[in-house]
Formats: sequence, structure tokens, C-alpha cells
Amino acid sequence: MDAYDAVVAQWPVEVETLDLESRFGTTRVLAAGPAVGEPLVLLHGGGATSSVWFADVESLARERRVYAVDLICDAGRSRPRRGAVRTRRDVAGWFATVLDGLGVERADVAGHSYGAWVALAAAVETRRVRRLALIDPTTCFAPMARGYVRRSLPAVVFGGERRWRRFLEWETGGRALDPAWLTLVATRAQGRNRAKVVLPKRPSDEELRALDAPVLLVLGGQSQVHDVTAVREHAEHVLREVSVVMLPDATHHTLPQQHAIELDPFLLDFFAKHDPIAVTPR
Repeated sequence: MDAYDAVVAQWPVEVETLDLESRFGTTRVLAAGPAVGEPLVLLHGGGATSSVWFADVESLARERRVYAVDLICDAGRSRPRRGAVRTRRDVAGWFATVLDGLGVERADVAGHSYGAWVALAAAVETRRVRRLALIDPTTCFAPMARGYVRRSLPAVVFGGERRWRRFLEWETGGRALDPAWLTLVATRAQGRNRAKVVLPKRPSDEELRALDAPVLLVLGGQSQVHDVTAVREHAEHVLREVSVVMLPDATHHTLPQQHAIELDPFLLDFFAKHDPIAVTPR
């Protein structure tokens, strides 16, 4: 059993593995929950793979049909076609083909970190996102902190399990991460699918103001990746419909796995609301 499968084996629910073909390549999806449940798409953070939702899937999949997707532009079991995914529009187009492959017209979507940027790009470009949960989203409302970028560079540029473990220990303040998942991420065991990361760029304020999907913004109070106050203030300024939740003890990389008990009730409550939520005062 390889590192990816070792984490998926920890999922406390029955998992169906899907491989969806499109012009962008092959997309791996882990599906769970009742087939007749309303669709909920989960998009992981950079390098985390869809396996990262092991702590959340039991509660999320009780009534929803959960689809945890390996991003086509990141590590995981998805296999992109060479040169097919280069821009934000490509990423959004890929997301649309995933929904097509699942037989879903519109879906609720939750994304963490880089996956939150992908989810936001899909909402801006495709209008196929009904409700959108952004979990400590990067490069959506504020830039990454220089200190975070500086600390991550040795691991990103040179790789190596020791560098990745050291970086994650710094960002999480030494908090415990799941050992199997940590091994997967630190060894970059799923980084050999030749995926090219599409460098994220913040959407314009005009695009964000035009967004018609209600947004739940979940922030880690101890996140080192950005200034969470700046993220919150800008999101509240530009989004038409937004609710903000702060998890005081969460760091960027302990989300979502280490905070499922806190996080999941907010997600379930938000996605259960089919009527528009209150507009945030400007």
C-alpha cells in the first residue's frame, strides 16, 4: 500500500473511486455518501491530495454525496494532459468537466488553501457553484505573507522529506498532524503525475462583487500563510453575501484535518441553507 492509499484507508466510510476523462486529462475523485444526496465537492490544498478530508468525510457524507477531487493542476492521482491546464480559465473549464462527468449541473463547493482559489475561480468563471466555502483561502483576498513564502521556499525549491516536515512543524507550531498524511505530503509521494501548478492570481474586485454564490469564509486564527484580518476585511468589503468564521486555534496546515469537530458543523449549516444569506453590511 502506497502513501496515498494508506491515508484513504483511514476514511471511516465506504469510498468509491472514480476516474473521469475529459480534454484536460484524467481526474481522480473519491466519492462517499448516499447516491441520492445533494452533491458537495471538496477541493484540497496544495500538495494535500483529496485524501486529506479523512477526518471530515464521515459527518459531511451522512446526507450529502461528497466528491473529493484531486486537482488536475496539483499532486494526486489525477493525470493532466500535457499543456492542457495553464490558466485560470483552464482550471475553471476543467472544474466544469468534472461536474459534467459526475452528472451534476450545480454543486456546493468547499476548498482549502489553493483548492479554495480553484473553487473561487470556478465560481467566478462558470457560475456552476451554488454555495461556496473557502477555508483559509490563499491568494483570494490578500497576498501570502512574506515570512510564509520565505520559510516554504527551501521545501518547494529543493524538496526533501526533512525540509517539508520542518516547514510544516513551523507553520503548525508543532501541532500533531496525522502521521500517514504527513508522510504523504512530506515525501511528495503523489507529486509524480507531471501536473503543473497554475500560479494563482487574486480575482479583481469587480469579479468578486459580481459573484452570485453565497460565501462562507473560514479562517485559522493561528494561520501563518497570510494576514487573516486583511483577508476578512477585504472579503467583507467586496463580497455581496459572506459569513465569516474564525477558528482561533487553527493554523493553515492543521486545517481541515485537525479541526473537523469545529469546522464541519459550520459547513453543514451553511450548505443546508438554500435561501440567500444576509448581505454583509459594507
